[in-house]
Amino acid sequence: MIVIINPNSTASMTDAMIEIALKTLSDAQVLGWTSTEGPPAIQGEADGDAAIPPLLELVKKADEMGAKAIIIGCFDDTGLSAARSLASCPVIGIGQAAYHLASLFGQRFSVVTTLDVSVPILNANISNYGLDRNLGRVRASGVPVHALEDDRESATRQVKAEIRTAMREDNINSVVLGCAGMVHIVDESDDIPVKLIDGVHAAVKLAAML
Repeated sequence: MIVIINPNSTASMTDAMIEIALKTLSDAQVLGWTSTEGPPAIQGEADGDAAIPPLLELVKKADEMGAKAIIIGCFDDTGLSAARSLASCPVIGIGQAAYHLASLFGQRFSVVTTLDVSVPILNANISNYGLDRNLGRVRASGVPVHALEDDRESATRQVKAEIRTAMREDNINSVVLGCAGMVHIVDESDDIPVKLIDGVHAAVKLAAML
């Protein structure tokens, strides 16, 4: 059993992650939990801090239920270290999974995320994971998290425009999509001639191997 925990309170984002997970691992038992006491979206350090206490309660619950692996479904890898200290099973952050996969695909990658407030968090995470030497740049698309659902077509165009800028300027082999709400873009990327890596796909595949 793999449990995906969404640290924010927006259930539709959980549903989207579960849909991707089941397409990736059709024969696996995958549960999706929404942290109903978390913020509606995690955009910056304050939201992340608010999300951690209820997230950790769900981590404890998943571990007690015998989860084979727990996936933290936020690209900031919110509460990842604390979650790992509580669980007896592997705990995977979708950001960390995506960065490591990107480094294997093409050595050098950039990240396209949502807002500027997320950039320093992702830069710090990449450095902590020892992958800053592989990083081109963390780029903000200017798209708020909820716009990826509420105004999907326009938001997708804006994210793709930032991906193309990264391709021109960053000397990269792949682009990591820096938000769980961007999962659909991988399937809508025929016009993007660079490898796109989504953290949900990456984390689910990694969890299946553990």
